[in-house]
Amino acid sequence: MCGIVGYVGSRMAASILLDGLAHLEYRGYDSAGIAVAGSGGSVTVRKAAGKLSALVESLNGELPVGSSGIGHTRWATHGRPTFENAHPHTDCAGNVIIVHNGIVENYLELKKELLDSGHTFESETDTEVMSHLIELHLAEGENFE
Repeated sequence: MCGIVGYVGSRMAASILLDGLAHLEYRGYDSAGIAVAGSGGSVTVRKAAGKLSALVESLNGELPVGSSGIGHTRWATHGRPTFENAHPHTDCAGNVIIVHNGIVENYLELKKELLDSGHTFESETDTEVMSHLIELHLAEGENFE
């Protein structure tokens, strides 16, 4: 099963996100990741295949700095359980960062259209398609809301 945690506040987000993901560990999953928004709009994405302990180990004690973020544990539905398929996923420019639970039924058709229009993908997931769709619509001047 997948799980999502989020935090917005005055404290450093990374440790809160990791703690929230740890509370979801009773659920089966094959990868974990976090994205933390820092000052000036920068976002740090860290993820790992395997258990949450693999993500924590990869951080090597250096938690991303910022007071808001999202975290995710993934159970593979589209794509193998790999680093590339772990959430969060981004658009081409790294400006749209998302996590997602569920299935996008028509993701292959959408992915083909996005590939034909020049988008590049790093994963085999249906979720990454959503980040690129949001990117496309924002570039066309649509408001996110």
